[in-house]
Amino acid sequence: MQNWLEAKIQRKRNYKNKIVKNFTTVLKIAPAFLLASTVMHAQTKDTIPQEKKIEEVVLIGYGAKKKSDLTGSVTAVSEKDFNKGAIVSADQLINGKAPGVRITSDGGAPDSKPNIRIRGGASLTANNNPLIVIDGVPLDSANPAGVSNPLSLVNPNDIESFSILKDASATAIYGSRASNGVIIITTKKGSSGKMRINYSGNVSIGKVAKTIDVMDGPTFERFMNEYNPTYANMLGVTENGKQVMYNTNWQDEIFRTSVSTDHNLSIRSNLFKAIPARFSFGYNNTQGIVKTNDYDRYTASMKLNPTLFDNHLKIDINIKNIISKKNTIDAEGAIGGAITADPTKPIYNTDGSYYQTFNGYVMTGARNPVAILMQRTRPEEVQKFLGNIELDYKMHFLPDLRAVVNLGAESSYAKIREVYGANALQSYRPVYQGDVAVGGVYNPGLNYGEDQNIFNRLMDAYLAYSKKFDDKFISKFDIQGGYSYQNFDNKGTKQLFNMDSPSGIREESPYSKYANNYRNVLNIQSFFGRANIDIQNKYLFTLSYRADGSSLFPSNKRWGHFPAAAFAWKINDEKWMENSGFSELKLRLGWGKTGQQDITGSAGFYPYSPLYEIGDIRYFYFPRTVLANGAILPELYTALAYNPNLTWEKTTTYNAGIDFGTKNRRLSGSIEYYYRKTTDLLAQVPFPSGQMLTNQFIDNVGSLTNKGFEASFNATPVKMQDFNWDLNGNIAYNIGNVDDLRGRDKVAANESSLAFAGTGVILAQHAVGQQPYSAWVYKQVYDSDGRVLPGVFVDQNGDGIINDDDKSFVPLRPKWTFGFGTSVNYKNFDLTASFRGQLGGKVYYAARVNRGFTEASNPVNSNSLYNVLDFYSGAADPRFTSKASAEPLSDYNLHDATFLRCENITLGYRFDNLFKGTTLRIYGSVNNAFVITNNYVGQDPENFNAIDANFYPRPRIYTFGVNVDF
Repeated sequence: MQNWLEAKIQRKRNYKNKIVKNFTTVLKIAPAFLLASTVMHAQTKDTIPQEKKIEEVVLIGYGAKKKSDLTGSVTAVSEKDFNKGAIVSADQLINGKAPGVRITSDGGAPDSKPNIRIRGGASLTANNNPLIVIDGVPLDSANPAGVSNPLSLVNPNDIESFSILKDASATAIYGSRASNGVIIITTKKGSSGKMRINYSGNVSIGKVAKTIDVMDGPTFERFMNEYNPTYANMLGVTENGKQVMYNTNWQDEIFRTSVSTDHNLSIRSNLFKAIPARFSFGYNNTQGIVKTNDYDRYTASMKLNPTLFDNHLKIDINIKNIISKKNTIDAEGAIGGAITADPTKPIYNTDGSYYQTFNGYVMTGARNPVAILMQRTRPEEVQKFLGNIELDYKMHFLPDLRAVVNLGAESSYAKIREVYGANALQSYRPVYQGDVAVGGVYNPGLNYGEDQNIFNRLMDAYLAYSKKFDDKFISKFDIQGGYSYQNFDNKGTKQLFNMDSPSGIREESPYSKYANNYRNVLNIQSFFGRANIDIQNKYLFTLSYRADGSSLFPSNKRWGHFPAAAFAWKINDEKWMENSGFSELKLRLGWGKTGQQDITGSAGFYPYSPLYEIGDIRYFYFPRTVLANGAILPELYTALAYNPNLTWEKTTTYNAGIDFGTKNRRLSGSIEYYYRKTTDLLAQVPFPSGQMLTNQFIDNVGSLTNKGFEASFNATPVKMQDFNWDLNGNIAYNIGNVDDLRGRDKVAANESSLAFAGTGVILAQHAVGQQPYSAWVYKQVYDSDGRVLPGVFVDQNGDGIINDDDKSFVPLRPKWTFGFGTSVNYKNFDLTASFRGQLGGKVYYAARVNRGFTEASNPVNSNSLYNVLDFYSGAADPRFTSKASAEPLSDYNLHDATFLRCENITLGYRFDNLFKGTTLRIYGSVNNAFVITNNYVGQDPENFNAIDANFYPRPRIYTFGVNVDF
């Protein structure tokens, strides 16, 4: 009895010692704020049943791996980690969830374009977006006409997980399309059990979180009388012989409280008792917070996963059909007009027509922003098919050998029609006699049309051999090799319409049917191979190689070659680590090369080849051939610029990482360091006159480096029978440097054009020795009290002259990005919250340059006033009196872009077993709940191009939803 008691006491001591050792490990790695919760949980650990560990499987290129066997840098984000609430597109599910992945939308429109950068991007002006692969089908990098966000064309409710491949050892198997990383999206599969039906639906209310601080009617009247009394007589309107002052809040007039709905139905079943299947149907109606900006999406998908011949043949069939419809608005014109329009003017004339100032027959002043939205419609419809069938056959005569064939297709039809209504101000034009306007005429009707067809084909075929050994030096190895064929075919027709038709109704120009047909074809063919070798279940080696041939390069430079190698050491499996408390401690090292060939956005298709385009009919000086139907045959052709010396942009990446996890499964994470160098950069650069048939074209110009580190963690501070608390977080640091531009000091970043400041005014440059996309600006001078001195700048070189030599570079992109979230479950209640943000970077507040000086209110060749920022509230400084004093290229206009955004807060409750196994969950959520900034004066510092100009605000969205599973 005594021996038994002593043994029991010793077991307890050993148990306590083990707990203390595990806690010591946690304290070395985990943030200090987890300590108290972890200690509290230790006291209740033995009351909780132990969970059976399930090895997570992560998709990689052409296959899958256990997470513990990965050698490359791969981040997996599963459904339980997704952002929640009002989700329209797939990118919103993972925003802030993966270290080193920065996703910045162009604004708050329903299908706003996402700018996705993995580790900062590898190029300057070539494509910097990652490759998107959905169920084995790589998407076209070119969007269908009328689609801003390609990830809005897959139903987020169908997505099961994301795998984000970041370093070259993970991405090189995809070759030329993988320089900027790869995002693999996997959709949900069917069930092998009995039928299950799921319905989810929600209703969302969206509101503008913040508007631009411009003057209301009475304040503007005061301002004009105080600062610009000469023009005060132009305030208001004259009605019945009297001057009437309105107080129109133009921003309130273009914005609305949006009401949106989302409905999804899925059926999981086992067809014919042999085929796991899933069918889903979805409908999303999202209203933008700008009036008439409506978006509708209909989706249907089918996924079948049969197995035949005693599981020797696995078949995956994926079919997705999507129809999206939206009314695209002139958001920039409407939002810009709402900021600049005179608030003392009305929306409508007394006869009910839209108010607009005229100088005779010529429209003047800011365009009526309400009329911009209401008098024009531009329905854009896209019908898209995405599907594939993958056959995975395990040879009967040699089960270790598999043959895999993947056949896929991506097809879409896009239709755009832009129509102006009767008496639409946008369709109004003056009629001239010489230089004198003698009348005016409206030209309603169809203004623009486009029909586009895209058909892309894919074939992957490869052999894979895998073999395991017991008690051998080599525990396992697998090799694979194959061939890939991708063809992208994009063709369409645009219609141009003639405003000057005698009938007054817009008519299609006969010339348009010749000049605006287009067809672009891109072909990529590849050979690839990979080998994985596992030595003693501890030392992992990966070797891969891919050769890509692209039709975008001349035949002598068509092929690019991309090798990669990686090594991983499972340190925790060493005998001397048995009592360490780690369930995983793995060191990873990787090296690899990838390529870049997608320059179609910078220089058009086939930029290496001499081509011609049809000349513009308006500039024909020769006799023209007119057919019987009135069509005019083109007889003039223009030579296009080309560069026969183009070659592959090449990126080499080095990566080192550590993955860790504790045996009590309370803490896990990873730390990464990487260095990436891109050579033969493809960029738009200027050329001397007479060399390239243009002053600017694409060329291989130099080199660029990026380096940084990433860290992520998942923690469970509390895990009890009825109460769980989980935490996750990530942080990333990235800094780039332009090393060489082949004899050039800098090249302009065209996306940083400040059109309102004048032609050719560019904010950002890519300069040697500087971070890519850095502002080239003057350094503002301030007085002894820290107040700005308008128009006074630092003479950097001391020559007594202020010119370009006195400008300096200020980085615009943030170096630090982060995201974190928490999830709490108490019995049937669940509460989740997600946050993300950035530290540093700059944003250019254009409104203060354009509307932040006192003379900005005055008429310019017109009889109309313009609104300005509210000088009385501090939105602008009245010492800026003229446009000249508000120098657009002053660092005074750059503001700290640091922010913390609460992406989502969701509270839900689950009702179990309502009837016959039915589960019901109800929830409420708020998206974009709040944003904390470093006193940013504008609406929102999160801006990809770092220019806050006529920005479509991101709405704050309140959602109520239900999820029923039966």
